Amino acid sequence: MTHAAVGLIDVLIRRGAFADYDLPMQPPYTPGIETAGTIRAVGEGVTSLKVGDRVSTLSIATGGGYAEVMVAPAEVTFPLPDGVDPAQAVAALPNATTAQLALTRAVTVPPAAKVLVLGATGALASVFPPIARRLGAREVVGTVRSADRVAEAEGLGFDRVVLSGQLLEALEGEEFDIVVDPVGGELRGTALRLLAAMGRLVAVGSADSSGHSVDTNELWFTNRGIVGFAVGQFLVQTPAAAAPAAAEALAAIAEGSIKLGVETYPLENAADAHARMDAGGVSGRLVLTH
Repeated sequence: MTHAAVGLIDVLIRRGAFADYDLPMQPPYTPGIETAGTIRAVGEGVTSLKVGDRVSTLSIATGGGYAEVMVAPAEVTFPLPDGVDPAQAVAALPNATTAQLALTRAVTVPPAAKVLVLGATGALASVFPPIARRLGAREVVGTVRSADRVAEAEGLGFDRVVLSGQLLEALEGEEFDIVVDPVGGELRGTALRLLAAMGRLVAVGSADSSGHSVDTNELWFTNRGIVGFAVGQFLVQTPAAAAPAAAEALAAIAEGSIKLGVETYPLENAADAHARMDAGGVSGRLVLTH
């Protein structure tokens, strides 16, 4: 492997956050779930890849990306188009594919939809504007926690950016067809109040693990809904969905509509990258290079 992304999920795995669950992230474990590299060998019956291909993977729960050589399932490994930087691919492809699947399989984007994305500068949230527009959205609004993140979010392609602490005041009278929520907590409950009739909130993460109680009768009476989307579980159950979604994501990366800020670290400085993620406030993506 030549590149491996470092994200919040990698930090949580390192901390042992999943130790009590029946998941693959158990010791002994080699970190690195989002990777790029060059194919050395292909398994029997694999026709979509060949030796020498530059490739990037979607998230692979079994890890291995920090190693020089890893085994990756063919169904979540994709050749990179000419001219696509592998650091950009490993930074963007898994999240862009997740966004594509969230907006086509978990929910669908109505014509000329208004979309609200919480935590706009987060790694996953940051790729939703171009994906939503490719699917027909007319406006994508983002939220950030502090004013010093507004310019960064605007640079990611959000039409407008508002402070999450002033969400209802800033968007008074507006309604959204889709709310994308990787944040959770009380902000999730606040954002639900901005859904239009027949609107849907798709929970794609829970950075704030404090939780929030939802009155399901209120959802019933207002014709609103919440749906969860965990891409790893979805692709385990529906692996055939990976390729078409990844193709759309790679097209967006190749055309430049998705271009993330990337900061690289040599692999031997992986601990420094993890310390940065632990400290919070990371802009763009951190990528380790071999």
